[in-house]
Amino acid sequence: MKNQTYEKAMPVKAVRPYSVASIVQAAMIAAIYVVLTFIANAFGLANYAVQVRFSESLTILPYFTPAAVPGLFIGCLISNILTGCAIPDIIFGSLATLAGGLFTYKFRRHKWLAPIPPIVANMIVVPFVLLYAYGIRPLWFSFLTVTAGEIISCGILGMLLLFALEKYKGQLF
Repeated sequence: MKNQTYEKAMPVKAVRPYSVASIVQAAMIAAIYVVLTFIANAFGLANYAVQVRFSESLTILPYFTPAAVPGLFIGCLISNILTGCAIPDIIFGSLATLAGGLFTYKFRRHKWLAPIPPIVANMIVVPFVLLYAYGIRPLWFSFLTVTAGEIISCGILGMLLLFALEKYKGQLF
């Protein structure tokens, strides 16, 4: 009897955070993040003062699935390691992406807020990383360039991606 009551209370499509599907989604998101970072890196856009990482457009994915949060973090961590970033950049840049992903998921009920958390997290963290890890000065210039890059990556490209994926969210996520 308890199983029947429990099954009635369960939603039709319950999200299990450690299911095979969510782990595969996170891994795929991480892999796509790395590939997109390498593409941006080939054009000199992935690191240092001016950063327009195409991969940052993926930071809207927590709007669709919680599996995107660890996927983005791991993808950013791997990208920062493989592109030769300094240790503070590897650590704090990846944590900024994690914070952006977590808050995007938290605000998922508000579509237009999806790109705001990663923009703000990177705007606050990355300029200090650039200053202390790479000696890039002045700090105000890094705030401008990082924020501009994040607005392009998350705000414009991310929202274009969100609207494109919204039509297929039932099949993809």
